[in-house]
Amino acid sequence: MFDKFGEFDSSDEINRAAAAQRREGDYEAILAIAKENGIDPEDAQDFIDGNVTALVTPLTAAFGKLDIEAAELEPYEIMEDWLGYIRLRCAESPEMAEAVRRRGKSLKGCIAAILAWSFKNQHPVPEEIAKAAGISFRVTLGIPGMGKAKQIITDYYMEGQ
Repeated sequence: MFDKFGEFDSSDEINRAAAAQRREGDYEAILAIAKENGIDPEDAQDFIDGNVTALVTPLTAAFGKLDIEAAELEPYEIMEDWLGYIRLRCAESPEMAEAVRRRGKSLKGCIAAILAWSFKNQHPVPEEIAKAAGISFRVTLGIPGMGKAKQIITDYYMEGQ
């Protein structure tokens, strides 16, 4: 992930790199920047052709990073829901989209923050529920609801902002 150009810290940084490559006429480098950052090749071609002035917006840069990270992490079930919450927060807030793009912030780190909260906030499942589920031993559960997950996500990405 981010092997050739490194992890960009912002949409502006991606756009500056792409603009420098366009000035040099290195269109393959622009396509490589786009691929490495999860940007649609057609969007890169539009930038190369001069149909748009920037390769990415804060939102497309954030979504691209999330796509690349998700492809590597392969989230499933509740983690897919959490990824959806991150995308929703990015769509709601340009500041959140920029925060997701920041160097050092990652989907893996965000899911780890949610998981840490989950372990710290486990509660025993009532015996009658466990019994109805066919479980005969003590069970605890600590999965955050949607509101709490969104708060953890926002806190993780916006930390220090």
